[in-house]
Amino acid sequence: MPRLVLFDFDGTFADTAPDMAAAANRLRQQRGLDPMDVAQLRPFVSMGARGMVRASLGLDTDHPEFEAAKAAFLADYEQNSTTHTVLFDGIDSLLQQIRDADMRWGIVTNKLTRYAEPIVAWLNLPDCATLVCGDTVQYAKPHPLPLQHAAREAGFETHHCFYVGDDLRDIQAAKAAGMPSIAAAYGYCGVEHPVDSWQADSIVEHPSHIWDSIQTLNQAT
Repeated sequence: MPRLVLFDFDGTFADTAPDMAAAANRLRQQRGLDPMDVAQLRPFVSMGARGMVRASLGLDTDHPEFEAAKAAFLADYEQNSTTHTVLFDGIDSLLQQIRDADMRWGIVTNKLTRYAEPIVAWLNLPDCATLVCGDTVQYAKPHPLPLQHAAREAGFETHHCFYVGDDLRDIQAAKAAGMPSIAAAYGYCGVEHPVDSWQADSIVEHPSHIWDSIQTLNQAT
């Protein structure tokens, strides 16, 4: 039976943290603040611009300076999003295993299209079967609609798909969509909920372990 493997993008498929952190640190520099280590900012990348502004400047969404800081962050990031971003180690090999098994793969991210598409194009991955972004459909994850849309666009039933993600919202979306889920514990994973509390169908510590999890889940379904 043909299968579709869907990936979250930031923190699961590509390591975008260095470019996100660099944009956040340029905000700090403009305010006369010392740069923060990427490791300090890394857990907030899955929260997007909101999380990065909060982590780097300590501004919550109700702060009067938040919207201006968020806009400045996004403008900077849009111009510098492919400087240091790379695929996680092991993703290239995983994609080849998927191809060799006559399976297909795609990306479902909450990143908006204007930020996601240029990076995916720059990574040069022409066999991506579907790219669903945060503004592709009416709702973003943890709503199941983005995953359902991706499956439909690629020509699969949702129960013939797998979803791999590094955030609780990814696992919630997969469960709601009826897809077996794999938690990427090597990713950014946030700061609020430990990975083993997400109730994913499988947890992996490195991208090289994803294929084994897919095989196991495939046998179970």
